[in-house]
Amino acid sequence: MLANFMIGLREGLEAALVIGILVAYLKKQNRISDVRKVLLGVFAAILVSLLSGLLLSILVADTEAGTNQIIGATASILAVVFVTWMIFWMAKHSRSLPSEMHGKLAEVSSTFAVIAIGFFAVAREGIETSIFLWSSTNAAEQGATPIIGAVLGLGASGFIGYAIYRGSLRLNLRLFFAVTSGFLILVSAGILAYAVRELEELQWFPFLQAHTYDVTALVTEGSPLEIFLKSTLSFNAAPTQLQSLVWLAYLLPIATIYLMRTRRK
Repeated sequence: MLANFMIGLREGLEAALVIGILVAYLKKQNRISDVRKVLLGVFAAILVSLLSGLLLSILVADTEAGTNQIIGATASILAVVFVTWMIFWMAKHSRSLPSEMHGKLAEVSSTFAVIAIGFFAVAREGIETSIFLWSSTNAAEQGATPIIGAVLGLGASGFIGYAIYRGSLRLNLRLFFAVTSGFLILVSAGILAYAVRELEELQWFPFLQAHTYDVTALVTEGSPLEIFLKSTLSFNAAPTQLQSLVWLAYLLPIATIYLMRTRRK
């Protein structure tokens, strides 16, 4: 639940900031009528994002055993790729994002084009978030409970974004995104290991199947500690050597590269 709250908070705040940039620019240019068009595009993007997550759930629920595991593993891998790309893209373009958004709006005037800017400003990130939340929820194996965390995170992000837009709240966004990016990298490593586990159940990887460690005696299944660790980090009390290797192979280089780029900036 905590992982999905953080995902919803971070991704929702990114979207809220982008919407705030677009709306503020239009109001400054006295293009009040275009504000509704942008918001229409935003609502359409939210709807598409929700449908993408719903479609994944339907596909997995209605397929036979084996196929649903392949779909789940593939979606999890794609979610990790999307989120990793998003983290580095945001770190690179955060400073130039307002001018890029202003430039796009300054170049268009037609209703469809303005709606499209609002749509695509949110749709890409919304679909990524939907897939990532779906994968995180599956990896947590806690039913629908993690969805509550995502909803709370998105709600909090909307409130914070609006408060920043109104000028009633100041937030160190650089520190916020640095900390949450590090957390998402850690969550992504767990989701990637979960994808490997799904494929291991289909006997796709008959090697490195011995357990790296087994702490099931300490972190018993269904215990509050196990639920907390699994819902936040997709923790596995008895991972295979392959799962541990994939976890480390993702976490160490990605975290190192991100830390180096962040410190350099």
